[in-house]
Amino acid sequence: MNTTNPELDVIVIGGGPAGSTVSTLIAQRGHRVELFERERFPRFHIGESLIPETYWVLERLKMLDKMKNSHFVKKFSVQFVSAKGKLSAPFYFWDNKPHECSQTWQVVRSEWDLMMLNNAREQGVSVHEGTRVLDVLFDGNRAVGVRVQHEDGSQREVRAKVVVDASGQSAMLQNRFKLRTWDPVLNKGAVWTYWEGAYRDTGRDEGATIVIQTPSKQGWFWYIPLHNNTVSLGVVAPFDYLFKGRGSHEQIYNEEVDLCPAVKERIANATRKTGYFATKDYSYRSRQVAGDGWVLIGDAFGFLDPLYSSGVLLALKSGELAADAIADGLAKGDVSAAQLGHWGPLFNQGVDRMRRLVCEYYDGFSFGKFVKNFPDLKGIITDLLIGDLFTERVDKAWQPMESLYPPERKPIPPWSADAPAEVAQNKLNELYLPAGPKP
Repeated sequence: MNTTNPELDVIVIGGGPAGSTVSTLIAQRGHRVELFERERFPRFHIGESLIPETYWVLERLKMLDKMKNSHFVKKFSVQFVSAKGKLSAPFYFWDNKPHECSQTWQVVRSEWDLMMLNNAREQGVSVHEGTRVLDVLFDGNRAVGVRVQHEDGSQREVRAKVVVDASGQSAMLQNRFKLRTWDPVLNKGAVWTYWEGAYRDTGRDEGATIVIQTPSKQGWFWYIPLHNNTVSLGVVAPFDYLFKGRGSHEQIYNEEVDLCPAVKERIANATRKTGYFATKDYSYRSRQVAGDGWVLIGDAFGFLDPLYSSGVLLALKSGELAADAIADGLAKGDVSAAQLGHWGPLFNQGVDRMRRLVCEYYDGFSFGKFVKNFPDLKGIITDLLIGDLFTERVDKAWQPMESLYPPERKPIPPWSADAPAEVAQNKLNELYLPAGPKP
């Protein structure tokens, strides 16, 4: 066993959007950062639709020019189709916030994640692909490094002042310390595939994300136009409804498409490009974002239902907030839990706001009805849809929303950091379903 010396400033576990973000921003501050990624990019990943608030982190990462020069489809809005097939007016981001941040992108994650990782390299991050982190090393309660294994089977220990867990849903440290708590409401599943030649709008509607409610109101479809004449199309619904006793993923998917005319019409002349993919979209969070010498970001901290495409934003935002806390802590010699995790309450408030909007939708919230009753608040709803989550200003939407509840409507249960840890442990081995062939 070899040990690498001298001590680094920061080690990052995972090269996805959260890991590339935190490593880049810390390296920009002049610190020595090494990132370990078990796979070799490009690799397939879901989560293709960016929302406008990612702009501000991409600007700090020096990614904007690369995005503007890319072939990714430009996204200007989101639209909703009701269970009866009625299409809402588009929620145009620019009309609400006339700034270039209001144009975003629909990305192929295999390509975009590689761009982000290469951008980290360009700004001084030492990136090691094909390198698995086997363990996080501790001196007492403080993280002091990692033990890694290379593709040839050799192992070594690498020491650092701070270890950042951006390992995705494998969530190394969250599982080690039994910190995972499951959302009491948002336990969904998803099945998806990719289509060539599916219907596309034109003009500034061409890149819109469309959220299509199923006629049964049991779930919804995402409809995301990508480049190369490809559309990502998936269905999300309660796990038991979607998977219990219904056959193969192909059978489930086709049954749901057949039941939804608004989807069936859009792919009537299209050709399926790939096999079928499936996952359990259990929403969860960690009880804490940091400890002495360690930090959790991205899916290694938490995952939220993908209804409003918030996943990449939360990865980038947690990476940004953690990077600033880490760099400031290194500057003053403080890598305590209090210093590294002081951003946690602000971040959780933002996640809570998006979670509230997701839960409202599943409980029957109608964007059209809300805007009709409160036209002056359309901008606030649009702010939430673009990911402007970290300000109390958007909270003015909740009371008017509640005024439209039917009398029998029950309050939405909050996420609680006090949920029993054993519940999380019982579900750890159920997080994924077998997926179809990669595209």
